[in-house]
Amino acid sequence: MVRVRTTTWRGTVNESQRALPEEVPVALTYDRVTFAVMMASPINLYEFALGFSISEGIIRELADITDFELAVLPLGIECRISLVAPRKEALLSRRRHIAGPAGCGLCGIDSLAEAVRPIEGVVSKFSVTPETIASAIRQLPTLQTLNRETRGVHAAALFDPANGDIMIYEDVGRHNALDKLIGAAALAGRDTSSGIVILTSRISIELIQKTARMGCAILVAVSVPTARAVREAEAAGITLIAVARDDGFEIFTHAERVKVAYAPFRSDG
Repeated sequence: MVRVRTTTWRGTVNESQRALPEEVPVALTYDRVTFAVMMASPINLYEFALGFSISEGIIRELADITDFELAVLPLGIECRISLVAPRKEALLSRRRHIAGPAGCGLCGIDSLAEAVRPIEGVVSKFSVTPETIASAIRQLPTLQTLNRETRGVHAAALFDPANGDIMIYEDVGRHNALDKLIGAAALAGRDTSSGIVILTSRISIELIQKTARMGCAILVAVSVPTARAVREAEAAGITLIAVARDDGFEIFTHAERVKVAYAPFRSDG
C-alpha cells in the first residue's frame, strides 16, 4: 500500500491523500524456468506461490517442493520454486505459459484446451444453513484490512462453520487472492472439504477450477457469476451462491447443500 497526493473536488477543491493498493509483476519460476508472470499485491507471496502451484496442478502435495526463494529484482519479484523430479518432468511436458493482468486468470495461455480443461468433481454431503452463510458475509468487511484502507483489492476467505473461524487473504487480483488462500490452507493443514470459500469478486471459470482443486463444495460470492462459471460449477458438483449479502443470496447450482425452506412459486401475472 502506498499513499499518494490528490486534488479532490467535492463542491470545493481540496488537497488530500489516498491510500492505493500496490501491484508488481510476480514471476513464478520452476527450476529457473518461468511458468507465469502475474500482476499481484506484493504480500503473502509464499502462500501465493504455493496456492498457485496447487490450483494449477503443478504440485500435488507440499513435499513436491524442494526449495523456495523470493528474489526482489529491479523489474519485479521472482518466486523461485524447485520441484521433485517427477513434478518437474510433468511440468516441462505441459509447457503452459501465462501472462496475466490483475483482472484475469487465464490470459496468455497458449491452448484453448488449457482454458477449458476438465474440472475435478467435488463429492460432498456437507451442508449449511442460510444463517451460517449470512454470518460469514457479515464478518467479512471487518477482516478486509487492506481493502478498508484502499477500497481497491479483492478478498478470498475460508469460513469454518464448525467453529466460526475465518482465514482471509487479499490481493489486487481476485484469482491471486484465492491462490493465497489455497496456499495458506495447505500450510495450515486445513480440511477444506468442510469449509465455505467466500469471494468478494465476480465468479468466472478459473475461480471454479481453483475451488474444485481445493476440494471445497460451497463457493459464495458477493458479485455475480458468468454463465460459463455456472455451467462449470454444476458439472463439478459445487454449490455456487452469489449476489450474497448478510440478508440474502441467490443459489445457482446444487441447492441441496443449503438448508432452506422453499415457498411455492407464485406469479402475479
